[in-house]
Formats: sequence, structure tokens, C-alpha cells
Amino acid sequence: MKKIKSYLILLVLFTGTFSCKKTFLDETPQDFLSATNAFKTSADFTASVNNLYRLVRAEFYTINDNAPMEYAYRTDMAFYVPAAFPANLVGEFSTTSSIVRDHWTALYKIVAEANTVISRIPASQMSDADKKLFEARGKFFRAFAYRSLAYIWGGVPLETNEVTAPKVDYTRATRKEVYTQCISDLVFAAANLPSITAIPATKDGEISSQAANHLLAEVYIADGQFTNAVTAATAVISTPGMALMTTRFGSRRTETPGDVYWDLFRKGNQNRKGGTNNTEAIWVIQLETDIPGGAAISTTGFASGDGFSLERVHAPLIRDVTVNGVSPFRWPTSDYTGGRGVGFFAPSKYFQDSVYAADPVNDIRNANHNFVRRFLCNNPASPLFNTILDFHNMPANTKGTSGATLSSGVPSRAFYPYSTKCTEPGGHPANLLSGAYPLGLKNGAGFTYQDQYLFRLAETYLLRAEAQLGASQPGLAAADINVVRARSNAAPVVAGNVNIDYILDERIRELGVEEKRMFTLMRLGKWYDRVVKCNPFYASAALTKYNLWPIPQSEIERNRGAVLAQNPGY
Repeated sequence: MKKIKSYLILLVLFTGTFSCKKTFLDETPQDFLSATNAFKTSADFTASVNNLYRLVRAEFYTINDNAPMEYAYRTDMAFYVPAAFPANLVGEFSTTSSIVRDHWTALYKIVAEANTVISRIPASQMSDADKKLFEARGKFFRAFAYRSLAYIWGGVPLETNEVTAPKVDYTRATRKEVYTQCISDLVFAAANLPSITAIPATKDGEISSQAANHLLAEVYIADGQFTNAVTAATAVISTPGMALMTTRFGSRRTETPGDVYWDLFRKGNQNRKGGTNNTEAIWVIQLETDIPGGAAISTTGFASGDGFSLERVHAPLIRDVTVNGVSPFRWPTSDYTGGRGVGFFAPSKYFQDSVYAADPVNDIRNANHNFVRRFLCNNPASPLFNTILDFHNMPANTKGTSGATLSSGVPSRAFYPYSTKCTEPGGHPANLLSGAYPLGLKNGAGFTYQDQYLFRLAETYLLRAEAQLGASQPGLAAADINVVRARSNAAPVVAGNVNIDYILDERIRELGVEEKRMFTLMRLGKWYDRVVKCNPFYASAALTKYNLWPIPQSEIERNRGAVLAQNPGY
């Protein structure tokens, strides 16, 4: 499968320092990119747009253990289990926090690059059709970044032109003004990007009109335009050739245990083309290893910084588990013990249990092969070999990291339930198998080997349900939710039980691990309420001001020509 490759245009600027007249020593650049000859042809703009894909991938799907996970830690869904209890939210959400600064910088980098693409189009040599196409691509990425900024920080500086000189007099636009700009950009993008059904298999991961409408629906909801949000979401859902996957598919479709939900997250199954015919995918970030355009080579990616350490972060460090002094597990192994997890990302009790309480047996998303709570002991040296170690019913004298005694149902770094979305049980790349024992892994394992959904049709249904609820149509909201639940064999919800908290719960069930949860909670102003309700690890440290992150203090200090106001409470 050929995938979108990332290229970075390097603009080499030369400033003359000689005061003498032109001589034969003066040169006119002809065969390298410069400030004067870049952004002329479609190939130039393609390279720059590909860099926008790279920047998105770097922001949301990098090897760094924490950076992409900051959008999931400190939510109702999960917590950083090695941290002290209670969590230090004062430091993590401070005005000088690297978490806050680094994400602000990364998102504005996307804005800056998108503005450059858009601003350079009029003077280019492209056809009118290509000019419109690249404008649509630039505006999509700009809207994507500004939507993210507005959700997390509220009103932010709004810049829609290429900045070619230092600027230190920014002021904050209102959140609504930012939404208005996003909507304008996305309406244009949706009208001028190709349909997803017209994108060839050689361009897996390319944005489409459906991706633009999906994001547009979300921003319309944030802006309170519920009827328009329904229209945008419907434009995606009603696309011929788009539908939820309801039957098993892909190269591992005959394996048991397994189901169609499990198939969605197996390597090679995420894209619409390439033989799997995944009609549910909308925008897929290209991370599959060992192929052109993917994130990394499986044997070197972990060290290179290009891979996404999803498995390493999300799965428990079962290496440290002992029962009566003997480890019941081999580690690492490519099975249902979590690959090479190191135990950073523990699900809240709400995520691992409570959210499934209404229908724990029928909902396939709760099956042990999708959300592992019962671990098969795979160490022949252990008396427990070939028996089940149940997270909720551990035997006496079960210990974890540093010899700490483990309690049933209480997450620790060594032992907690995890979603198999984060790993590839029985399917790790062959060059990472150690051969030392069945399905043994080399220590170089630990990141992700499959492409990742950024937008998936199941979420579009849930967005339309949210819009219908906002438009006082709970019956229509329930109908959309039930499309998603029916695919998972879950009992339908009745209209009277649909509220925003129910939709947030359904998003956890359907989109857990995939979803950048912080965006959803902050878009709705629900971070504080949901954390207090669902995640005791953070509840005692939660403050209402954390519904927004602070503006980085470094940005305020650099902005010497105007006041860049801080968010309330910081």
C-alpha cells in the first residue's frame, strides 16, 4: 500500500552582505528551493501540504510517552498511573507547564504552515482547479488546528495571513470568532475537497469532503448551530459507499476470539482501499510500520522517534506481577497480556467497568478480546500456568512493581485492564518476534503497528446524535446512537435516557483510546464535571478553571506590543 509521504520544504534564505556592485560572482538560484522560487507548481504545494499531514501526525501520534497522551490523561477516561496520588494538577496545568506550552506551539505551527500555503496560492503557476484544491486543503488544516486551540484555550489569537516578520501585538479573538473562522474554512473545504470515494488507494490518509463535513459538524455543535451540524453530519452519513462495518473483514477475520469491532483495529484494516473495503474510515493517520509513508521501521522506529508508542503507554507492565513470588507471565509476548506495555495509561474504573454496567454481556466492545480484564498465565514455570488471572479477583499475595501488594479491581502500574486497540495480539511484525518462546517479543517492540483513525463514521453518528439532542430531538438522537449500539450487539437506548452524559458514555464505549478525550470534554465545558464524577485519581485536585488550559506564560511575555489576556483563575 502506497501512503502519503511527508516532505518538508526547506526555504534557504540568503541575505546579501556586500555593498559592491554586481559581479560575475553573484549567483541566481536555479536548482534549489529559495524564498523566490518556492510555491510555484502543484508539486511545490503538494510537498508543503504533505508537511501539514506530518505536523498533525507529530502532534497527535508521536513516540513520546506523554505528548499525544495529554489529550487522554487527566480526563474521565484514564490517568497516568505512575504519578503520585492525588495528582499534581496545579503543576501540570500551570502557566509554565511544558504540556501547555508544547501543544500550543505545535498547533500554531500547523496554523502558520497552512497560512503560508493559502497565502502563496494566488501568485502560483497552478491551474485554477489546483488553486482551489490546495486552498481547500490549507483551510482544512487551519480549521483543524484552530478548532483544537479554541476547545482547549477558548478564545485565542486569530491569524489568517502568512506572517513574514516578527509580530508581538496579538490579542485574543473570542471563542465564537474562532469558531466562525473554522466554519468558513470548513464550508469551503467541504465544497472543494474530493469525495472520499474518489480518492485512489495510492493516497490512503488523504483528507476528503467527508472529513471536512465531519469536522464541520463538530464545530457547528460547539457553536450551538445544531441544525447545521445535523446537515453536515448527514452529508457524511448519506455518502454512497459509506457505512459502519457490520460483518467481519480483513486478513484475520476468521480468528477467534474476535468480532467486527476487533477487526476494525487490526493491522492493515483501517483504510478504505487496499483490499479491506473499510467503509467506516473517514480520516486515517498513516502509522503502519515497514511500508513507504508509514511511521517507522518496526525494528528501529522505537528509537528513531517516528513511531507512536501506543502499546508501550497503554498496556500494563505485567512483567512485574508475581503470585507467591513467581511471575505468572512471560514478558513481552504478542498475546493478550499487552505486548511490551510499561504501565503508564490506566483506565479509570468508570472506563473499565461502570460504563458497561447496563449491558456487560451482549456489548461486544466489552468482550475480553476487546477490553482485557482476564489474563491467561503464560509462564510454564508458574503454578498458575494456563489458568486465568482475573484483575477483579486476584489471589492472595499478588504483588506488582517494587513488591507492592495488589488489590482486586485497583489499577497499578503492573496490572490493570487495557483495550486491545493499543496493541496487535498475535500480530506483531515478524522481525520483532524473539523466537525464545511462542509469540515472544524483542525489547524493541512497544509502539503501534497499525494506522489510526482520527475520524470514523461511528463518531459521525454520535456527533449527529449530539446535534439532535441540542435541537431538542431526543428520539432522533437515540436512533443515531442505536445504529452504533446495534453494530456492537448492545441493547438499544430509549429516547428518555438520552442526555449529554449518556452520549459521552457512548463515546467512551465506542471511541475509548482512539478519542482525544480532552477535546470533547473541553468543547462541552464538561471536563470538571466528568472528572469529579468518573475519575477519583483527579477528582480531589480538580478545579473548574481547568475546563480551559492557561495561555503559556512565555507567549504572554513575548507579546510585548499588546496584552494577551490570561484565562480566568490562572
